Amino acid sequence: MSFFFSVLKKAKANIGWLGQKSAMLNFTRCRHLKQITQKCFSSVPVQVWTRTQLLLSRAFAHPEPGKSWHSTHALPGDKNIILMGAPGAGKTTVGRILGHKLGCCVIDVDDDVLEKAWNMSASEKLQDVGHERFLEEEGKAVLNLSASGSVISLSRSNPMHDASMWHLKKNGIVVYLDVPLVDIIGRLKSMKIGRIVGQESGRSMRDFLRHQRLYYKKWFDTRVFCESGAPAEEVADKVLDAVRRYQDVDSETFISTRHVCLKDQDKKFPPKYFSEAVIEGLASDGGLFVPEKEFPKLSSGEWKSLIGATYIERAQILLERCIHPADIPATKLGEMIETAYGDNFACSKIAPIRHLSGNQFILELFYGPTGSFKDLSLQLMPHIFAYCIPSSCNYVLLVATSGDTGSAVLNGFSHLNKNDKQRISVVTFFPEDGVSEFQKAQIVGSQRENGWAIGVRSDFDFCQTAVKQIFNDSDFTGFLIVEYGTILSSANSINWAQLLPQVVYHASAYLDLVSQGFISFGSPVDVCIPTGNFGNVLAAVYAKMMGIPIRKFICASNQNHVLTDFIKTGHYDLRDRKLAQTFSPSIDILKPSNLERHLYLLANKDGQLMADLFNQLESQLHFQIERMLVEKLQEDLVADWCSEGECLEAISTTYNTSGYILDPHTAVAKVVADRTQDKSCPVIISSIAHYSKFAPAVMQALKISELNQTSSSQLYLLGSYNALPPPHEALLERMKQEGKVDYQVCAADVSVLKSHVEKLIQNRFLRQSE
Repeated sequence: MSFFFSVLKKAKANIGWLGQKSAMLNFTRCRHLKQITQKCFSSVPVQVWTRTQLLLSRAFAHPEPGKSWHSTHALPGDKNIILMGAPGAGKTTVGRILGHKLGCCVIDVDDDVLEKAWNMSASEKLQDVGHERFLEEEGKAVLNLSASGSVISLSRSNPMHDASMWHLKKNGIVVYLDVPLVDIIGRLKSMKIGRIVGQESGRSMRDFLRHQRLYYKKWFDTRVFCESGAPAEEVADKVLDAVRRYQDVDSETFISTRHVCLKDQDKKFPPKYFSEAVIEGLASDGGLFVPEKEFPKLSSGEWKSLIGATYIERAQILLERCIHPADIPATKLGEMIETAYGDNFACSKIAPIRHLSGNQFILELFYGPTGSFKDLSLQLMPHIFAYCIPSSCNYVLLVATSGDTGSAVLNGFSHLNKNDKQRISVVTFFPEDGVSEFQKAQIVGSQRENGWAIGVRSDFDFCQTAVKQIFNDSDFTGFLIVEYGTILSSANSINWAQLLPQVVYHASAYLDLVSQGFISFGSPVDVCIPTGNFGNVLAAVYAKMMGIPIRKFICASNQNHVLTDFIKTGHYDLRDRKLAQTFSPSIDILKPSNLERHLYLLANKDGQLMADLFNQLESQLHFQIERMLVEKLQEDLVADWCSEGECLEAISTTYNTSGYILDPHTAVAKVVADRTQDKSCPVIISSIAHYSKFAPAVMQALKISELNQTSSSQLYLLGSYNALPPPHEALLERMKQEGKVDYQVCAADVSVLKSHVEKLIQNRFLRQSE
């Protein structure tokens, strides 16, 4: 497992960490490639240089004709710090402060390069030659710049010239000073600058500056997200912090929830990088991956700067903080986010919040292509996964679903590019009789050339346990690698890349409440979440850790209320408890995987305790936590459950009073919120699915007699009520294609599931290679 990094250490010793000129060597960030290369292929072409450049020293720019700047107080590796941002962002001022702090050369491109090359100011040159010629002349001048260990403040238009930016990036770290537009515009007015390079006549300054951001997003290595009114000294300190983080490629690792801090144990289960945790899905000791350090926290000022931002902009800022650029460069991550949350969402706000009544608000998480909250993760996660994996092995992701994950994961992975779809496939296991008819039709109808659905004659808990057992069967997984060059992974919320994007919508919901004037920033809110696997609640916990002032997490269960009982008593007991089928099948779960991650946090990261508790759960079907841990659990968590009758009554009452149709899962949360929330602060109720997916239950609640209609007829009938939220067009379109779709059904036997997986791999990858 450590082969590549032992080579890396030797390389470091020979060429100096991030220093000295070096030949460009290609290494991957994933240590498990040693295993893959030994068992899968004789050699594995490694990922592109852009992904691995942070792991080895980067080559110096070759000497160029013209003036050179070389600092006597070298920055780490003699790299340049290159400050980029809008005019008025403070690049020159911040650059001078950095130069003073570091004792290094400071180069202002406008003053030190352009004016000296042209013997005139940049504004005079622009008037002399015009915009297009100016950009070319400016680019040529920058191409003659040779510097090391210096701070370089770019001009406002440097990022518009590709060749010069590539030249600068060879020996520099490009830091984007992301300053709020209101600050930029205010500074430009005070500087009496009415128009800047490239701004067409008649175009507003605000519109132009928004457009300019496209160039900045193309080039930056790390972003400094500046608070409104932040002093230059503070920004300079944040630049240094960002550069340190960028260069410290080993600073953000992941460990198992069952990790034990012993010398031999550390060798056996070393910490993983983000990319490794994503690829492996489940830790080899049976635990779940969690960050070794605390979650990054945004300041109050940084959060306030996001109040007016779009969902995509918020996601970019938050996920950049959580994913090291050595795993996914910030510019690439931004591209993934823009692709994930684009036209495939029916609402441009992606996850809007709607006032229901009183102090209750609905967080609508169902505007994605499959109509559930899972789309918020699974439109992004496939792109993250595809980027992280090595290019020469095939991957099959095993997914257990209680209803919504199945269609969402099949849809998400079907949107990968052609090359990625050829090497990544998905197998979804769902309880044959444990999902709604619409959910089943949606799951099997979402099958594509790289995605299959298999019904299992059991419940979700069996499916999820079986997937974990398959992962932990080293003989089977090793056989698949050797025989078929195929590696198994997961796309459930046990996979960190599926869980992490959910943090964004909890944070975004709070910011929208502030933006819409319902609360001021800093005021607390409660969140009420219908929960089965606990991932959605855990994502809200992580949002609080990042700085969102959530007071209470209200866990809403249906008749399968094992979580409610556990939170109230500390006794997790599955003995004599059978899974009940309910109107809210997506939370028909008795073994919530992500509970382990939360208990790990509460127990001060006691990996041995987690191993003991969850091994006992497997062998004895119950465990009891100590009273002190119960009290910590109950500090932030409140739990209750809802009967089937109460669920239907909530759907009916809410429609009659507000004209809003709740799906059964949201109705469960509404009942529990009414019962447990003290109305002293707003409560955000997560609506995890569109009601169209559960039309029979909704029609029963609304006392609509035409229950024997086809699914498509039921959807059109509900749509005719002109209720809120509006009909989901993608689901209606899906029902137009209604028809029998073949899929496989198998017995509740792990060996049978393994046999199906192997056959699918044979059919997919062996035939593809013929």
